[in-house]
Amino acid sequence: MNIGERLREERARLGLNQGDFAAVAKVSKTTQFNYEKGERSPDAAYLEAVATAGVDVLYVLTGQRSSPSEASLAADESELLNHYRSIPDQDRAALRRFGSALAESAGKYTTRKDSDS
Repeated sequence: MNIGERLREERARLGLNQGDFAAVAKVSKTTQFNYEKGERSPDAAYLEAVATAGVDVLYVLTGQRSSPSEASLAADESELLNHYRSIPDQDRAALRRFGSALAESAGKYTTRKDSDS
């Protein structure tokens, strides 16, 4: 995947069409289209603007997802993480399997095995 494809993926993840995303980024819809098509590369001001909308800029640039800091977690996410940390290892393994199964069934996740093929 290239930068344009990852940018399009992030836009879709946020549920925005090209016009709305372009407005957030303070560029024209044509410019947004060209970024996603790979005909132009976004500059730092654009990346800063889309980062404020929730785009994982590290992912767009490198293909590697950023790890969220604990400070950036929502209250329910923090609560879930605290519960996870307080349970025994075998229960953690069961929760990971359960979470993976739920995410896969929703089409939001692929296993490492799936992504290696």
